Amino acid sequence: MSASSQNNSNDNTREVLDHLERLHPAPADALAPHEVVLVTGISGSGKSVALHALEDAGFFCVDNLPPELLRAFLRLEHERSERRVAIAVDVRSAGSLPHLLPLLDELKGEGVAVISLFLDASTDALVRRFSETRRPHPLSDDAPKPGPARRRGDSAIDGRRALVDAIELERELLAGLREVSTVIDTSQLRPAQLRAWMRDLVRAEASGLTLVFESFAFKHGVPLDADYVFDVRVLPNPYYIRELRPQTGRDAPVVEYLQAQPEATEMLAQIEAFLTRWLPAFEADQRSYLTVAIGCTGGQHRSVYFAETLARRFGARSGTLVRHRELDARD
Repeated sequence: MSASSQNNSNDNTREVLDHLERLHPAPADALAPHEVVLVTGISGSGKSVALHALEDAGFFCVDNLPPELLRAFLRLEHERSERRVAIAVDVRSAGSLPHLLPLLDELKGEGVAVISLFLDASTDALVRRFSETRRPHPLSDDAPKPGPARRRGDSAIDGRRALVDAIELERELLAGLREVSTVIDTSQLRPAQLRAWMRDLVRAEASGLTLVFESFAFKHGVPLDADYVFDVRVLPNPYYIRELRPQTGRDAPVVEYLQAQPEATEMLAQIEAFLTRWLPAFEADQRSYLTVAIGCTGGQHRSVYFAETLARRFGARSGTLVRHRELDARD
């Protein structure tokens, strides 16, 4: 969509909202619909997939709502108290982004519970996705331009450099919003995985802290959304036992093997003690989600066992979710 058509669309949306608000005025303190999820993040990270997943979960979704219209939109949605709402805001509204963070603070101060989810991915993953879809980055015209190509192949190199520049510019523009959001790293996720993870997030309790335990393989990179990362590669590896190699950390023989290892029992107890000590501080800080990533070599045995075990142990005191980045990719 061109800039002029995008501006016309925003103007039309503003006129409709203003007209409806005049027809259906709401009290100044009646702002919140039943549930509000703000979806934002880096272009190419999967926001459209996430929004479609929320729509399938029963949310009324609005894509690219200008931030200055958010308050009026929430007032109108308050009349539909049973309707859950998801709103996508991203760099396409770059001119309005400076107003979004103060507005979110105002809404929270007025008692509006807005869950902010930020989708992110590594630069390499984003470049690959843009190359596959052949779609331009929304900030391509704003990024610094490389010099003229001089040899065959230079145009491809310059094109990649321009795309990377646009991505880095976008990261700068969205850095503040990322800081106050729950981050979801989609670098290694298939669309089906992202849809499932989004459904899990919105099913979690809206009040209180939700603990997310995520297993992963170090050879595929550390998740960008991790708040804490624990490395269990120093523990005995079931992979080297022929009978256990094809199984996972969810299978009884692997569980029994790791439970019999004193080092595994000790590390598990230490991680549990650490989280138990600091969870009250995160709860007092009004955090919605805390992601604990546990990595091993292949993301199949040790990290899976740790994530499953910790989720069970903390399930009684806090809402918990379990993700297995590598195993979920195979399902």
